[in-house]
Amino acid sequence: MTTTSVATARQSNFTNQILHADCIDVMSQMPANSVDFILTDPPYLVNYRDRTGRNHSERCRRELAKAGDAEAYRVLKQDRVAIMFYEWTKIDAFFEAWRSAGFQPVGHIVFSQELQLEEQVPPLSA
Repeated sequence: MTTTSVATARQSNFTNQILHADCIDVMSQMPANSVDFILTDPPYLVNYRDRTGRNHSERCRRELAKAGDAEAYRVLKQDRVAIMFYEWTKIDAFFEAWRSAGFQPVGHIVFSQELQLEEQVPPLSA
């Protein structure tokens, strides 16, 4: 399997590719019903900040979730599986986005994770 850029992906058929790009942009270039499996942990609906400190408003995050899920539903083949990680405190918003895209959630797998407080995390050495 190879890693490729979006420019290269536009010229390929997306088979056996790992793409590092905006998923909505890439999926919009993919044919409908062309993906066998989706595994994603999107930053939608959480207070995500990128490395530059950029953040999106709650409304924008909801719109991104709906747009991403709509594209995922469009490209996923019928009777296939999509596994999507999400922040459990935002379950209603995620379910709204999934259902509006056409997905029918059928179950949950819960991972218990102990989070460390920021002051407990040792600083990175320079």
